[in-house]
Amino acid sequence: MAELVVPQYDPQETWPTLGPQVADWIETFLVFGPGDLLGEPATLDADTRGLIYSLYEVYPPYSPIAGRRRFRRAGISLRKGTAKTEKAAWIAAAELHPEAPVRCDGFDAHGQPVGVGITDPYIPMVAVTEDQSEELAYGALKEILERSEIGEEFDIGLERIIRLNGRGKCEAVAGQPDSRDGARTTFQLFDESHRLRGRKLTTAHQVMLQNIVKRKDSNGWTLEITTAPQPGEGSVAEATWNYAEEIAHGKRKDSDLFFFHRQASDGYQLELDRELTNEEDVRKAVIEASGDAIAAWSDIDGIVGLWRDPQTDRSYFERVWLNRKVQASAQVFDMQRIYELQDQRLKRLPNRKTPIAIGFDGSRVNDSTGIIGTEIETGYQFQIAVWERPAEGTDDADEWEVPVHEVEEAIEFSFDHWKVVKAYFDPYYWDQQVDAWYGKWPKRVIKFYTSQHRKMAFTIQSYLNAWRTGEAHHDGSAEFLRHMANARKSKLKIEDDQGESLFIMTKESRYSVLKIDLAMAGTLSWAARLDAISDGALRKVGSRPGRTTVYTG
Repeated sequence: MAELVVPQYDPQETWPTLGPQVADWIETFLVFGPGDLLGEPATLDADTRGLIYSLYEVYPPYSPIAGRRRFRRAGISLRKGTAKTEKAAWIAAAELHPEAPVRCDGFDAHGQPVGVGITDPYIPMVAVTEDQSEELAYGALKEILERSEIGEEFDIGLERIIRLNGRGKCEAVAGQPDSRDGARTTFQLFDESHRLRGRKLTTAHQVMLQNIVKRKDSNGWTLEITTAPQPGEGSVAEATWNYAEEIAHGKRKDSDLFFFHRQASDGYQLELDRELTNEEDVRKAVIEASGDAIAAWSDIDGIVGLWRDPQTDRSYFERVWLNRKVQASAQVFDMQRIYELQDQRLKRLPNRKTPIAIGFDGSRVNDSTGIIGTEIETGYQFQIAVWERPAEGTDDADEWEVPVHEVEEAIEFSFDHWKVVKAYFDPYYWDQQVDAWYGKWPKRVIKFYTSQHRKMAFTIQSYLNAWRTGEAHHDGSAEFLRHMANARKSKLKIEDDQGESLFIMTKESRYSVLKIDLAMAGTLSWAARLDAISDGALRKVGSRPGRTTVYTG
Protein backbone atom coordinates (compact mmCIF):
# COMPACT_ATOMS: atom_id res chain seq x y z
CA MET A 1 0.00 0.00 0.00
CA ALA A 2 1.38 3.39 -0.99
CA GLU A 3 0.73 6.23 1.44
CA LEU A 4 2.00 9.75 1.94
CA VAL A 5 1.53 10.78 5.56
CA VAL A 6 2.74 14.09 7.02
CA PRO A 7 4.06 14.21 9.64
CA GLN A 8 5.51 10.72 9.40
CA TYR A 9 4.43 8.36 12.15
CA ASP A 10 6.93 8.01 14.98
CA PRO A 11 6.21 5.00 17.26
CA GLN A 12 8.26 6.66 20.02
CA GLU A 13 6.04 9.72 20.00
CA THR A 14 2.49 9.84 21.33
CA TRP A 15 0.14 12.82 21.37
CA PRO A 16 -2.94 13.42 23.47
CA THR A 17 -6.04 13.57 21.29
CA LEU A 18 -9.70 14.48 21.51
CA GLY A 19 -10.27 11.99 18.70
CA PRO A 20 -11.88 9.22 20.79
CA GLN A 21 -14.34 11.72 22.29
CA VAL A 22 -15.19 13.21 18.87
CA ALA A 23 -15.59 9.75 17.29
CA ASP A 24 -17.86 8.58 20.13
CA TRP A 25 -19.93 11.79 19.86
CA ILE A 26 -20.44 11.19 16.10
CA GLU A 27 -21.58 7.61 16.67
CA THR A 28 -23.88 8.68 19.53
CA PHE A 29 -25.62 11.66 17.94
CA LEU A 30 -25.31 11.45 14.14
CA VAL A 31 -26.56 9.28 11.30
CA PHE A 32 -25.34 8.29 7.86
CA GLY A 33 -25.87 10.78 5.06
CA PRO A 34 -27.12 10.26 1.47
CA GLY A 35 -26.70 6.69 0.27
CA ASP A 36 -27.82 3.16 1.07
CA LEU A 37 -27.53 3.75 4.84
CA LEU A 38 -29.29 7.12 4.88
CA GLY A 39 -30.64 7.85 8.36
CA GLU A 40 -29.04 4.79 10.01
CA PRO A 41 -26.91 5.45 13.14
CA ALA A 42 -23.37 6.52 12.22
CA THR A 43 -20.62 3.94 12.65
CA LEU A 44 -16.96 4.63 11.99
CA ASP A 45 -14.64 2.14 10.34
CA ALA A 46 -11.11 1.80 11.71
CA ASP A 47 -9.60 4.07 9.04
CA THR A 48 -12.05 6.90 9.70
CA ARG A 49 -11.60 6.63 13.43
CA GLY A 50 -7.83 6.72 13.01
CA LEU A 51 -8.03 9.86 10.87
CA ILE A 52 -10.22 11.59 13.45
CA TYR A 53 -7.73 10.68 16.18
CA SER A 54 -4.96 12.34 14.16
CA LEU A 55 -7.02 15.41 13.24
CA TYR A 56 -7.80 16.15 16.89
CA GLU A 57 -4.34 15.75 18.43
CA VAL A 58 -3.41 18.47 20.95
CA TYR A 59 -0.23 19.60 22.66
CA PRO A 60 0.48 17.76 25.94
CA PRO A 61 0.14 19.25 29.44
CA TYR A 62 3.86 20.04 29.77
CA SER A 63 3.93 22.07 26.53
CA PRO A 64 3.94 25.91 26.63
CA ILE A 65 0.85 25.70 24.40
CA ALA A 66 -0.78 22.79 26.21
CA GLY A 67 -4.20 21.86 24.87
CA ARG A 68 -4.00 23.75 21.60
CA ARG A 69 -4.58 21.86 18.36
CA ARG A 70 -1.51 20.25 16.87
CA PHE A 71 -2.68 20.81 13.29
CA ARG A 72 -4.02 24.07 11.92
CA ARG A 73 -4.44 22.64 8.40
CA ALA A 74 -5.26 19.14 7.17
CA GLY A 75 -5.62 17.45 3.80
CA ILE A 76 -7.12 14.02 3.18
CA SER A 77 -6.78 12.36 -0.22
CA LEU A 78 -8.72 9.14 -0.77
CA ARG A 79 -10.08 7.38 -3.82
CA LYS A 80 -13.57 7.96 -5.15
CA GLY A 81 -16.35 6.18 -3.27
CA THR A 82 -14.75 6.23 0.20
CA ALA A 83 -17.41 8.49 1.79
CA LYS A 84 -15.00 11.41 2.13
CA THR A 85 -17.90 13.86 1.91
CA GLU A 86 -19.78 12.09 4.70
CA LYS A 87 -16.71 12.04 6.92
CA ALA A 88 -16.23 15.78 6.39
CA ALA A 89 -19.92 16.44 7.14
CA TRP A 90 -19.70 14.52 10.43
CA ILE A 91 -16.70 16.62 11.46
CA ALA A 92 -18.50 19.84 10.47
CA ALA A 93 -21.52 18.78 12.57
CA ALA A 94 -19.29 18.26 15.59
CA GLU A 95 -17.56 21.60 15.06
CA LEU A 96 -20.97 23.32 14.90
CA HIS A 97 -22.67 21.70 17.90
CA PRO A 98 -22.36 23.59 21.23
CA GLU A 99 -21.53 20.46 23.27
CA ALA A 100 -19.40 18.36 20.92
CA PRO A 101 -15.92 17.82 22.47
CA VAL A 102 -13.88 19.49 19.70
CA ARG A 103 -11.62 21.80 21.75
CA CYS A 104 -9.45 21.09 24.77
CA ASP A 105 -10.48 22.64 28.10
CA GLY A 106 -7.64 21.22 30.19
CA PHE A 107 -6.56 17.71 31.15
CA ASP A 108 -7.93 15.11 33.55
CA ALA A 109 -6.02 13.30 36.29
CA HIS A 110 -4.67 10.81 33.71
CA GLY A 111 -3.28 13.54 31.46
CA GLN A 112 -6.03 13.11 28.87
CA PRO A 113 -7.62 16.18 27.26
CA VAL A 114 -11.11 17.23 28.27
CA GLY A 115 -13.25 18.23 25.27
CA VAL A 116 -15.75 21.09 25.07
CA GLY A 117 -17.74 22.81 22.33
CA ILE A 118 -17.11 26.19 20.72
CA THR A 119 -19.09 29.20 21.95
CA ASP A 120 -19.79 30.90 18.62
CA PRO A 121 -18.49 28.86 15.67
CA TYR A 122 -18.39 30.09 12.10
CA ILE A 123 -17.96 27.33 9.51
CA PRO A 124 -17.77 28.02 5.76
CA MET A 125 -17.96 24.92 3.55
CA VAL A 126 -16.39 25.71 0.18
CA ALA A 127 -17.20 23.91 -3.08
CA VAL A 128 -16.52 24.66 -6.71
CA THR A 129 -20.15 25.37 -7.52
CA GLU A 130 -23.10 27.12 -5.93
CA ASP A 131 -25.18 23.98 -6.50
CA GLN A 132 -24.71 22.52 -3.01
CA SER A 133 -26.38 19.19 -3.82
CA GLU A 134 -26.30 16.08 -1.65
CA GLU A 135 -23.15 15.12 -3.54
CA LEU A 136 -21.29 17.87 -1.69
CA ALA A 137 -20.43 18.16 1.98
CA TYR A 138 -22.92 20.91 2.83
CA GLY A 139 -25.75 18.89 1.29
CA ALA A 140 -24.62 15.84 3.26
CA LEU A 141 -24.46 17.85 6.49
CA LYS A 142 -27.97 19.17 5.89
CA GLU A 143 -29.34 15.64 5.38
CA ILE A 144 -27.47 14.28 8.40
CA LEU A 145 -28.73 16.95 10.78
CA GLU A 146 -32.29 16.78 9.45
CA ARG A 147 -32.34 13.04 10.24
CA SER A 148 -30.49 13.23 13.59
CA GLU A 149 -32.13 14.01 16.92
CA ILE A 150 -29.84 16.98 17.47
CA GLY A 151 -31.19 18.53 14.26
CA GLU A 152 -33.93 20.07 16.37
CA GLU A 153 -31.31 22.39 17.83
CA PHE A 154 -30.71 24.11 14.48
CA ASP A 155 -32.46 26.26 11.90
CA ILE A 156 -31.53 24.34 8.75
CA GLY A 157 -31.69 26.10 5.37
CA LEU A 158 -30.58 25.40 1.82
CA GLU A 159 -27.40 27.45 2.20
CA ARG A 160 -26.92 27.99 5.96
CA ILE A 161 -27.42 26.19 9.25
CA ILE A 162 -27.75 28.28 12.43
CA ARG A 163 -27.96 27.33 16.08
CA LEU A 164 -31.38 28.23 17.44
CA ASN A 165 -29.76 30.51 20.02
CA GLY A 166 -28.09 32.37 17.15
CA ARG A 167 -24.56 31.74 18.36
CA GLY A 168 -23.09 29.53 15.67
CA LYS A 169 -23.41 29.28 11.91
CA CYS A 170 -22.36 27.04 9.04
CA GLU A 171 -22.84 28.13 5.45
CA ALA A 172 -22.29 26.92 1.92
CA VAL A 173 -19.76 28.97 -0.03
CA ALA A 174 -18.94 28.87 -3.74
CA GLY A 175 -15.44 30.30 -3.44
CA GLN A 176 -16.02 34.08 -3.52
CA PRO A 177 -12.82 35.55 -2.06
CA ASP A 178 -14.09 39.05 -1.24
CA SER A 179 -17.15 37.91 0.67
CA ARG A 180 -15.04 35.67 2.94
CA ASP A 181 -12.24 38.16 3.62
CA GLY A 182 -12.54 39.22 7.25
CA ALA A 183 -14.59 36.21 8.40
CA ARG A 184 -13.95 35.04 11.97
CA THR A 185 -13.61 31.36 11.09
CA THR A 186 -13.35 28.50 13.60
CA PHE A 187 -13.38 25.61 11.12
CA GLN A 188 -13.60 25.51 7.34
CA LEU A 189 -13.91 22.78 4.77
CA PHE A 190 -12.72 22.78 1.16
CA ASP A 191 -14.76 20.10 -0.57
CA GLU A 192 -13.33 18.29 -3.63
CA SER A 193 -10.26 20.52 -3.59
CA HIS A 194 -8.98 18.92 -6.82
CA ARG A 195 -11.77 20.88 -8.54
CA LEU A 196 -10.82 24.18 -6.89
CA ARG A 197 -8.62 25.62 -9.61
CA GLY A 198 -8.31 28.88 -11.46
CA ARG A 199 -7.36 32.21 -9.95
CA LYS A 200 -10.76 32.91 -8.44
CA LEU A 201 -10.87 29.76 -6.33
CA THR A 202 -7.18 29.54 -5.44
CA THR A 203 -7.34 33.18 -4.34
CA ALA A 204 -10.37 32.35 -2.20
CA HIS A 205 -8.42 29.51 -0.61
CA GLN A 206 -5.51 31.79 0.27
CA VAL A 207 -7.78 34.50 1.69
CA MET A 208 -9.64 32.00 3.83
CA LEU A 209 -6.49 30.37 5.21
CA GLN A 210 -5.59 33.75 6.68
CA ASN A 211 -8.94 33.98 8.47
CA ILE A 212 -8.22 30.95 10.66
CA VAL A 213 -5.77 32.80 12.91
CA LYS A 214 -8.12 35.71 13.73
CA ARG A 215 -9.72 34.00 16.74
CA LYS A 216 -6.88 32.64 18.84
CA ASP A 217 -9.12 31.27 21.60
CA SER A 218 -11.26 29.29 19.16
CA ASN A 219 -8.15 27.52 17.82
CA GLY A 220 -9.51 27.31 14.26
CA TRP A 221 -8.43 24.91 11.54
CA THR A 222 -8.89 23.98 7.88
CA LEU A 223 -9.75 20.63 6.30
CA GLU A 224 -9.38 19.83 2.59
CA ILE A 225 -10.81 16.61 1.13
CA THR A 226 -9.98 15.36 -2.35
CA THR A 227 -9.16 12.59 -4.74
CA ALA A 228 -5.86 12.71 -6.59
CA PRO A 229 -5.60 15.91 -8.68
CA GLN A 230 -4.62 16.07 -12.31
CA PRO A 231 -0.97 17.13 -12.53
CA GLY A 232 -0.27 20.67 -13.63
CA GLU A 233 -3.78 22.07 -13.21
CA GLY A 234 -2.76 24.29 -10.31
CA SER A 235 -5.63 23.14 -8.09
CA VAL A 236 -5.78 23.66 -4.34
CA ALA A 237 -5.38 19.88 -3.94
CA GLU A 238 -2.25 19.79 -6.09
CA ALA A 239 -0.66 22.69 -4.20
CA THR A 240 -1.37 21.05 -0.83
CA TRP A 241 -0.06 17.69 -2.09
CA ASN A 242 3.15 19.30 -3.37
CA TYR A 243 3.55 21.13 -0.05
CA ALA A 244 3.17 17.86 1.85
CA GLU A 245 5.75 16.14 -0.37
CA GLU A 246 8.24 18.94 0.27
CA ILE A 247 7.78 18.44 4.01
CA ALA A 248 8.09 14.66 3.69
CA HIS A 249 11.35 15.05 1.73
CA GLY A 250 12.81 17.52 4.21
CA LYS A 251 12.62 20.53 1.91
CA ARG A 252 10.27 22.40 4.26
CA LYS A 253 9.43 22.33 7.95
CA ASP A 254 5.81 22.65 9.02
CA SER A 255 4.43 21.36 12.30
CA ASP A 256 0.92 22.65 11.54
CA LEU A 257 0.04 20.42 8.55
CA PHE A 258 -1.51 16.95 8.67
CA PHE A 259 -1.76 15.23 5.30
CA PHE A 260 -2.95 11.73 4.48
CA HIS A 261 -2.95 10.23 0.98
CA ARG A 262 -3.49 6.59 0.01
CA GLN A 263 -3.16 5.15 -3.50
CA ALA A 264 -2.40 1.94 -5.35
CA SER A 265 1.34 1.42 -5.38
CA ASP A 266 3.33 2.00 -8.55
CA GLY A 267 3.95 -1.75 -8.78
CA TYR A 268 0.61 -2.10 -10.57
CA GLN A 269 1.32 -0.99 -14.13
CA LEU A 270 -2.04 -1.09 -15.83
CA GLU A 271 -0.92 -0.23 -19.37
CA LEU A 272 -3.54 2.44 -19.91
CA ASP A 273 -3.08 2.64 -23.66
CA ARG A 274 -3.40 -1.09 -24.31
CA GLU A 275 -5.93 -3.85 -23.87
CA LEU A 276 -6.04 -5.09 -20.30
CA THR A 277 -4.45 -8.52 -19.98
CA ASN A 278 -4.45 -9.00 -16.21
CA GLU A 279 -7.75 -8.00 -14.64
CA GLU A 280 -6.64 -9.41 -11.30
CA ASP A 281 -4.03 -6.66 -11.05
CA VAL A 282 -6.79 -4.09 -11.39
CA ARG A 283 -8.70 -5.74 -8.55
CA LYS A 284 -5.62 -5.80 -6.31
CA ALA A 285 -4.82 -2.17 -7.14
CA VAL A 286 -8.35 -1.00 -6.28
CA ILE A 287 -8.27 -2.90 -2.97
CA GLU A 288 -4.88 -1.43 -2.15
CA ALA A 289 -6.06 2.10 -2.92
CA SER A 290 -9.10 1.49 -0.72
CA GLY A 291 -7.45 0.08 2.38
CA ASP A 292 -8.82 -3.00 4.13
CA ALA A 293 -11.53 -1.18 6.10
CA ILE A 294 -13.06 0.54 3.07
CA ALA A 295 -12.54 -2.43 0.73
CA ALA A 296 -14.65 -4.53 3.08
CA TRP A 297 -17.81 -2.59 2.20
CA SER A 298 -16.93 -1.43 -1.32
CA ASP A 299 -18.29 -2.92 -4.55
CA ILE A 300 -14.90 -4.02 -5.85
CA ASP A 301 -16.47 -6.15 -8.60
CA GLY A 302 -18.44 -3.13 -9.83
CA ILE A 303 -15.34 -0.94 -9.91
CA VAL A 304 -13.37 -3.56 -11.85
CA GLY A 305 -16.33 -3.81 -14.23
CA LEU A 306 -15.91 -0.12 -15.03
CA TRP A 307 -12.34 -0.83 -16.12
CA ARG A 308 -13.60 -3.57 -18.42
CA ASP A 309 -16.08 -1.20 -20.11
CA PRO A 310 -14.56 -0.08 -23.47
CA GLN A 311 -16.07 3.39 -23.02
CA THR A 312 -14.23 3.99 -19.75
CA ASP A 313 -11.56 6.69 -19.83
CA ARG A 314 -8.66 4.67 -18.43
CA SER A 315 -6.66 7.67 -17.20
CA TYR A 316 -9.72 9.00 -15.35
CA PHE A 317 -10.28 5.53 -13.86
CA GLU A 318 -6.73 5.40 -12.57
CA ARG A 319 -6.95 8.87 -11.03
CA VAL A 320 -10.27 8.47 -9.21
CA TRP A 321 -10.32 4.76 -8.33
CA LEU A 322 -6.60 4.15 -7.73
CA ASN A 323 -6.07 7.71 -6.45
CA ARG A 324 -2.97 8.35 -8.53
CA LYS A 325 -1.99 11.67 -10.03
CA VAL A 326 -2.52 10.86 -13.70
CA GLN A 327 -2.50 12.88 -16.88
CA ALA A 328 -6.05 13.38 -18.14
CA SER A 329 -6.60 11.88 -21.58
CA ALA A 330 -8.03 15.21 -22.79
CA GLN A 331 -4.98 17.22 -21.73
CA VAL A 332 -2.70 18.27 -24.58
CA PHE A 333 0.57 18.15 -22.68
CA ASP A 334 2.11 15.42 -20.54
CA MET A 335 2.66 17.62 -17.51
CA GLN A 336 4.83 15.10 -15.69
CA ARG A 337 7.20 15.21 -18.64
CA ILE A 338 7.01 19.01 -18.76
CA TYR A 339 7.97 19.20 -15.09
CA GLU A 340 10.97 16.94 -15.76
CA LEU A 341 12.18 19.35 -18.44
CA GLN A 342 12.32 22.41 -16.23
CA ASP A 343 15.92 23.57 -16.39
CA GLN A 344 16.79 24.96 -12.96
CA ARG A 345 20.18 26.12 -14.21
CA LEU A 346 18.55 28.24 -16.89
CA LYS A 347 15.80 29.83 -14.83
CA ARG A 348 16.63 33.21 -16.27
CA LEU A 349 16.17 35.38 -19.31
CA PRO A 350 18.74 34.74 -22.05
CA ASN A 351 21.67 37.08 -22.38
CA ARG A 352 21.41 40.23 -24.42
CA LYS A 353 21.57 39.68 -28.23
CA THR A 354 20.91 35.95 -27.88
CA PRO A 355 19.12 34.77 -31.05
CA ILE A 356 15.56 33.79 -30.19
CA ALA A 357 12.15 33.10 -31.71
CA ILE A 358 8.95 34.62 -30.34
CA GLY A 359 5.36 33.40 -30.11
CA PHE A 360 2.44 35.72 -29.33
CA ASP A 361 -1.18 34.87 -28.57
CA GLY A 362 -3.85 36.84 -26.84
CA SER A 363 -7.16 38.53 -26.38
CA ARG A 364 -8.14 42.04 -25.31
CA VAL A 365 -10.83 41.80 -22.62
CA ASN A 366 -12.06 38.40 -21.44
CA ASP A 367 -8.94 36.28 -21.68
CA SER A 368 -5.20 36.79 -21.39
CA THR A 369 -2.28 37.71 -23.62
CA GLY A 370 1.18 36.19 -23.49
CA ILE A 371 4.60 36.19 -25.13
CA ILE A 372 6.97 33.21 -25.06
CA GLY A 373 10.54 33.21 -26.32
CA THR A 374 12.67 30.26 -27.44
CA GLU A 375 16.45 30.23 -27.77
CA ILE A 376 17.26 29.21 -31.34
CA GLU A 377 20.31 27.16 -30.43
CA THR A 378 19.16 25.37 -27.28
CA GLY A 379 15.36 25.08 -27.48
CA TYR A 380 15.05 26.76 -24.06
CA GLN A 381 11.61 28.37 -23.70
CA PHE A 382 11.03 31.28 -21.35
CA GLN A 383 8.14 33.55 -20.47
CA ILE A 384 8.63 37.13 -21.63
CA ALA A 385 5.33 38.58 -20.40
CA VAL A 386 1.73 37.72 -19.61
CA TRP A 387 -1.39 39.75 -18.84
CA GLU A 388 -4.34 37.88 -17.28
CA ARG A 389 -7.83 39.09 -16.54
CA PRO A 390 -8.35 39.39 -12.76
CA ALA A 391 -10.40 36.72 -11.03
CA GLU A 392 -14.18 36.99 -11.12
CA GLY A 393 -15.54 38.84 -8.12
CA THR A 394 -12.57 41.19 -7.76
CA ASP A 395 -12.95 44.93 -8.18
CA ASP A 396 -11.02 45.16 -11.45
CA ALA A 397 -12.49 42.17 -13.32
CA ASP A 398 -15.39 43.90 -15.10
CA GLU A 399 -13.42 46.91 -16.31
CA TRP A 400 -10.20 45.10 -17.17
CA GLU A 401 -8.58 45.20 -20.61
CA VAL A 402 -5.16 44.08 -21.73
CA PRO A 403 -2.92 47.17 -21.43
CA VAL A 404 -1.96 47.62 -25.08
CA HIS A 405 0.89 50.03 -24.34
CA GLU A 406 2.50 47.46 -22.02
CA VAL A 407 2.26 44.78 -24.71
CA GLU A 408 3.84 47.14 -27.22
CA GLU A 409 6.63 47.92 -24.76
CA ALA A 410 7.28 44.20 -24.20
CA ILE A 411 7.54 43.57 -27.94
CA GLU A 412 9.84 46.58 -28.39
CA PHE A 413 12.01 45.34 -25.52
CA SER A 414 12.23 41.85 -27.00
CA PHE A 415 13.43 43.06 -30.40
CA ASP A 416 15.86 45.54 -28.82
CA HIS A 417 17.25 43.23 -26.14
CA TRP A 418 17.57 39.96 -28.05
CA LYS A 419 18.23 39.03 -31.66
CA VAL A 420 14.69 38.07 -32.69
CA VAL A 421 15.18 35.86 -35.74
CA LYS A 422 11.52 35.09 -36.33
CA ALA A 423 8.31 36.02 -34.50
CA TYR A 424 4.92 34.36 -35.04
CA PHE A 425 1.84 36.37 -34.04
CA ASP A 426 -1.76 35.21 -33.95
CA PRO A 427 -3.26 38.52 -35.15
CA TYR A 428 -6.82 37.94 -33.89
CA TYR A 429 -7.78 41.09 -31.90
CA TRP A 430 -4.29 42.50 -32.61
CA ASP A 431 -4.27 43.17 -36.38
CA GLN A 432 -3.42 46.86 -36.08
CA GLN A 433 -0.49 46.28 -33.73
CA VAL A 434 0.82 43.29 -35.70
CA ASP A 435 0.72 45.33 -38.90
CA ALA A 436 2.73 48.05 -37.16
CA TRP A 437 5.28 45.52 -35.93
CA TYR A 438 5.50 44.04 -39.42
CA GLY A 439 6.20 47.50 -40.78
CA LYS A 440 9.07 47.86 -38.33
CA TRP A 441 10.53 44.33 -38.66
CA PRO A 442 9.14 43.13 -42.03
CA LYS A 443 11.25 40.00 -42.49
CA ARG A 444 10.86 38.75 -38.96
CA VAL A 445 7.23 39.37 -37.96
CA ILE A 446 4.86 36.80 -39.46
CA LYS A 447 1.12 36.35 -38.99
CA PHE A 448 0.25 32.82 -37.92
CA TYR A 449 -3.48 32.18 -37.91
CA THR A 450 -4.27 29.61 -35.22
CA SER A 451 -7.76 29.28 -36.74
CA GLN A 452 -6.24 27.35 -39.67
CA HIS A 453 -6.95 24.05 -37.98
CA ARG A 454 -5.05 21.57 -40.12
CA LYS A 455 -1.90 23.66 -40.06
CA MET A 456 -2.29 24.21 -36.33
CA ALA A 457 -2.79 20.51 -35.64
CA PHE A 458 0.51 19.58 -37.29
CA THR A 459 2.23 22.46 -35.49
CA ILE A 460 1.02 21.11 -32.15
CA GLN A 461 2.18 17.59 -33.02
CA SER A 462 5.64 18.94 -33.75
CA TYR A 463 5.68 20.84 -30.45
CA LEU A 464 4.59 17.75 -28.50
CA ASN A 465 7.34 15.72 -30.12
CA ALA A 466 9.89 18.28 -28.92
CA TRP A 467 8.73 17.72 -25.33
CA ARG A 468 8.73 13.94 -25.74
CA THR A 469 12.32 13.91 -27.02
CA GLY A 470 13.56 16.54 -24.58
CA GLU A 471 14.56 18.94 -27.33
CA ALA A 472 12.39 21.57 -25.63
CA HIS A 473 12.96 22.67 -22.04
CA HIS A 474 11.77 25.66 -20.06
CA ASP A 475 12.22 28.17 -17.24
CA GLY A 476 9.54 26.81 -14.91
CA SER A 477 7.29 29.85 -15.10
CA ALA A 478 4.21 29.14 -12.96
CA GLU A 479 1.88 30.87 -15.43
CA PHE A 480 3.35 29.01 -18.41
CA LEU A 481 2.93 25.66 -16.65
CA ARG A 482 -0.62 26.50 -15.59
CA HIS A 483 -1.67 27.47 -19.12
CA MET A 484 -0.13 24.29 -20.52
CA ALA A 485 -1.98 22.16 -17.99
CA ASN A 486 -5.24 23.90 -18.92
CA ALA A 487 -4.93 23.11 -22.63
CA ARG A 488 -7.39 20.50 -23.91
CA LYS A 489 -7.68 18.49 -27.13
CA SER A 490 -10.38 19.29 -29.62
CA LYS A 491 -10.52 16.47 -32.18
CA LEU A 492 -10.73 17.27 -35.89
CA LYS A 493 -12.28 15.26 -38.70
CA ILE A 494 -8.82 15.07 -40.22
CA GLU A 495 -6.22 12.33 -40.05
CA ASP A 496 -2.45 12.38 -40.41
CA ASP A 497 -0.49 10.13 -42.79
CA GLN A 498 -0.69 7.24 -40.28
CA GLY A 499 -4.48 7.50 -39.98
CA GLU A 500 -4.37 9.04 -36.50
CA SER A 501 -7.00 11.66 -35.71
CA LEU A 502 -5.54 15.15 -35.39
CA PHE A 503 -6.47 17.65 -32.70
CA ILE A 504 -6.07 21.33 -31.99
CA MET A 505 -5.60 23.10 -28.69
CA THR A 506 -8.61 24.58 -26.95
CA LYS A 507 -9.88 25.66 -23.55
CA GLU A 508 -11.84 23.32 -21.30
CA SER A 509 -14.99 25.10 -22.47
CA ARG A 510 -15.81 28.26 -24.36
CA TYR A 511 -16.46 30.24 -21.19
CA SER A 512 -13.79 28.64 -19.02
CA VAL A 513 -11.71 30.97 -16.86
CA LEU A 514 -8.74 28.60 -17.23
CA LYS A 515 -6.35 30.28 -19.66
CA ILE A 516 -4.22 28.63 -22.37
CA ASP A 517 -2.72 31.66 -24.15
CA LEU A 518 0.85 31.03 -22.98
CA ALA A 519 0.59 27.41 -24.16
CA MET A 520 -0.45 28.68 -27.58
CA ALA A 521 2.33 31.27 -27.53
CA GLY A 522 4.82 28.53 -26.66
CA THR A 523 3.58 26.47 -29.61
CA LEU A 524 3.99 29.42 -32.01
CA SER A 525 7.40 30.25 -30.59
CA TRP A 526 8.55 26.68 -31.19
CA ALA A 527 7.20 26.73 -34.75
CA ALA A 528 9.04 30.02 -35.36
CA ARG A 529 12.26 28.46 -34.05
CA LEU A 530 11.97 25.40 -36.33
CA ASP A 531 11.25 27.56 -39.37
CA ALA A 532 14.17 29.82 -38.50
CA ILE A 533 16.46 26.78 -38.36
CA SER A 534 15.06 25.57 -41.70
CA ASP A 535 15.96 28.96 -43.14
CA GLY A 536 19.56 28.52 -42.03
CA ALA A 537 19.63 30.04 -38.56
CA LEU A 538 22.01 27.30 -37.39
CA ARG A 539 25.25 26.74 -39.31
CA LYS A 540 28.47 25.07 -38.34
CA VAL A 541 31.22 27.70 -38.38
CA GLY A 542 34.53 28.38 -36.72
CA SER A 543 37.77 26.45 -36.54
CA ARG A 544 36.77 24.01 -33.81
CA PRO A 545 35.40 20.76 -35.29
CA GLY A 546 31.73 20.26 -34.68
CA ARG A 547 31.24 23.63 -33.02
CA THR A 548 27.68 24.92 -33.57
CA THR A 549 27.04 28.65 -33.62
CA VAL A 550 23.88 30.60 -34.25
CA TYR A 551 23.87 32.43 -37.54
CA THR A 552 21.16 34.99 -38.25
CA GLY A 553 22.15 36.37 -41.62
